[in-house]
Amino acid sequence: MSAAEEFRPSSIGDDARYMAAAVALGGRGRGRTAPNPNVGCVIVSDGAIVGRGWCQPGGRPHAEAIALAEAGDKARGATVYTTLEPCAHDSPRGPHCSGLLVAAGVARVVSALRDPDPRTDGKGHHRLEAAGIATSFGPDAAEARRSIEGFLARLRFGRPHVTLKLATSLDGCIAMASGESRWITGAAARAHGHMERARAEAILVGRGTVDADAPKLDVRLPGLEARSPRRLILTRGVAPEGWTALAAPAAIGTLDAVDHLLVEGGAGAAAAFLAADLVDRLLLYRAPILIGAGRHALGDIGLAALADAHGRWRLADTRMLGSDRLEVYERARSEA
Repeated sequence: MSAAEEFRPSSIGDDARYMAAAVALGGRGRGRTAPNPNVGCVIVSDGAIVGRGWCQPGGRPHAEAIALAEAGDKARGATVYTTLEPCAHDSPRGPHCSGLLVAAGVARVVSALRDPDPRTDGKGHHRLEAAGIATSFGPDAAEARRSIEGFLARLRFGRPHVTLKLATSLDGCIAMASGESRWITGAAARAHGHMERARAEAILVGRGTVDADAPKLDVRLPGLEARSPRRLILTRGVAPEGWTALAAPAAIGTLDAVDHLLVEGGAGAAAAFLAADLVDRLLLYRAPILIGAGRHALGDIGLAALADAHGRWRLADTRMLGSDRLEVYERARSEA
């Protein structure tokens, strides 16, 4: 009987609660840890959290290493909750986390997700079980997957996870016919959009948007200004100073240290990414206004028939931001 089989947790509810805390911690590193995943970790002893950690900018130290350092001797006999299976491969940048957990003498490790990186992929839990540590997968797996979706997209598709942001009127316009677009949405929706910028390594707009608006695309939230993402422009021409040019949406696969890409428009860039089926998440901010003969949010996205539009998106979240409504959709893709 393996260590995993011997252990019977006293409360599945506790597992879910502590894993939710680990997921929340991992979110603090989103947009800062590429090429490593933004993992979160908590260590629990006698019903109390004794260690917390999340992957740091640039990918090191790892979440488990930080949590173990905070827990100190209290880690012995404790339960560890981590959003991704602890790594098992050696690296010149630091020791593997499964070895650190064995050395610390923890009793149990609960991971939300198995690590798809072939250098670990099951080896982390195997190493722990070989040392007599109980292991299990699964609590809060869906939220953990959303938390590290950039890392997962890079491994699965060889490109960043792409979020497309659209701020529109009720009738689907992004600007007046004259081009006036400030502001369609209110302050709360704009603040949420800046938070999304802070959670991405790079942000992209089309050439027309750059020429018309000269956008800064920075983060204007107090304390988060340093998290302004790298600026990209979709153009076959030369990029302005301080920008990186991409000739086509597919070129995002060449970006270094970018696991989360935010596409902010305009209509041509948004349509190009949708036509290439490179959008994984859609943020639709809808203001309670009607514009009429304005500029529409999208151009041609390559649909041959109306039937092709159905079944592609699933609603993941909706909320009010002041008087504006946010709807979050995820691309429905096969898990294969």
